[in-house]
Amino acid sequence: MNQLIRYCLLTFCIFSLSCGKKSNDEDTKEKAKTSPNIILFYVDDLGYGDIGSYGAKGVKTPSLDKMAQNGLRFTDAHSPAATCTPSRYSLLTGNYAFRNKASVLKGDASLLIDTGRSTLPKTLKKAGYTTGIVGKWHLGLGDGTIDWNRSIKPGPNEIGFDYSFLLPATGDRVPTVFLENGTVINLSKNDPIEVSYDQKVGNRPTGEEQPELRRQIADPQHNQTIVNGLSRIGYMGGGTSAEWIDEDFPYVFNNKAISFLENNTKNPFFLFYSFHDIHVPRAPHKNFKGVSPMGPRGDAIAQVDYVVGQIIKKVEDLGIAENTLIIFTSDNGPVLNDGYEDQAIELLGEHKPAGPLSGGKYSIYEGGTRVPTITYWPKTIAPGESDALMNQVDLLASVAAMSKQPLDDDVIDSENHWKAWIGQTKKGRESMLEEAYTFALRVGPYKYIQPKNEKGFEWVKGKGIDAGLQSKPQLYLLKEDIGETLNIASENPEKVAEFEKQLQSILNKK
Repeated sequence: MNQLIRYCLLTFCIFSLSCGKKSNDEDTKEKAKTSPNIILFYVDDLGYGDIGSYGAKGVKTPSLDKMAQNGLRFTDAHSPAATCTPSRYSLLTGNYAFRNKASVLKGDASLLIDTGRSTLPKTLKKAGYTTGIVGKWHLGLGDGTIDWNRSIKPGPNEIGFDYSFLLPATGDRVPTVFLENGTVINLSKNDPIEVSYDQKVGNRPTGEEQPELRRQIADPQHNQTIVNGLSRIGYMGGGTSAEWIDEDFPYVFNNKAISFLENNTKNPFFLFYSFHDIHVPRAPHKNFKGVSPMGPRGDAIAQVDYVVGQIIKKVEDLGIAENTLIIFTSDNGPVLNDGYEDQAIELLGEHKPAGPLSGGKYSIYEGGTRVPTITYWPKTIAPGESDALMNQVDLLASVAAMSKQPLDDDVIDSENHWKAWIGQTKKGRESMLEEAYTFALRVGPYKYIQPKNEKGFEWVKGKGIDAGLQSKPQLYLLKEDIGETLNIASENPEKVAEFEKQLQSILNKK
């Protein structure tokens, strides 16, 4: 009898342990679905047709193609605006950029995002996430005159990021140094940094004074202080020990991103990997030079593909792939000639950076904001394609809904489309604003563009891009005319009036 009792007790214990283990496994899987790690790859100036799965001709992107093949490829997903600072502002705040008069900032501008407002990283922090940003910032720093030789606040750490490793502005602007958690790294006290966007400081050569020292010919705007053989916007003195080397960006940023991943595998994390590529000046690492027949721009796209592949591999090696959502997209459409002569136009060949779309960076046409967008989450997102109307401004409300966080009243424009992002529905937005020196409204199959005189914007045409600005209303039926070539506004005055009224309601919303 005693043996029978012992046997029954042992069997019960084993059964209980196995049930407990199963329950824990189920809890872990459930938590992964409700609080997945999130990695957001945000590329700079990458056009709709610039990667293989969207029709690229002049460059191979095997890592991104594999991601698209095994994830969800969106055909009508948009950046909030056709330039970088406005798009980044909208992505992080859930509000269209015009609400804060956001425009492309100088390298020494003050922080654009108020530290008291809601942001994407703040929302995720409330849900228990650790948050980090690696790469380009270009949203301003500090609250006045910046002393680059001291800790700089406020910045990304004050608007919700636990960790930050940045290009303070962008690659074509000084200061050409890395900033980690608000402090310039590798800076010598004996060689302090001085920065000015008004007059020359320090004794470094400039492109204006010594053009023979430049590796790439630059336009007058990009022809000031020379660092690493490339002239920049603005003047910089000192800080020699802290200078970056442009070619090292992919490896420097990847090392920081990988360290962040390794340090945050036990709790959910959000990593905003903000690329400098394929923005000018394009200076790919020697490992990627010549891999594309399109010159530095094509090589930079291949470099982006490598970076994405390495990060995905690291996620797999860490054993967290099945509870990690990866989003790949761009801050605006493509541009070839944007201040430096690097043969981007001459070596283009049959490649079409914007694919079938008109316009590009700076343009109100679809090429300005419709960008390649892929979401990837093994065993959660089914491979496929979605034509849902999507906008990056909605990421804040979407992750808030996923993580069961309430939205504050200062989030005006962001909508919850979490199920569309992860492929559980193909229903996206009903309507959407587009920004690029004027406003456009997408409603169903229609696109309405508000009249705007192109006077003062001739410089966009000088970059080989149609800004889409006309003094008369424009209306396009995108389903039949994706290239926006046939303006049907004059035949549809009632539609024009309806859409203008709807646009005004968005512009006046508070």
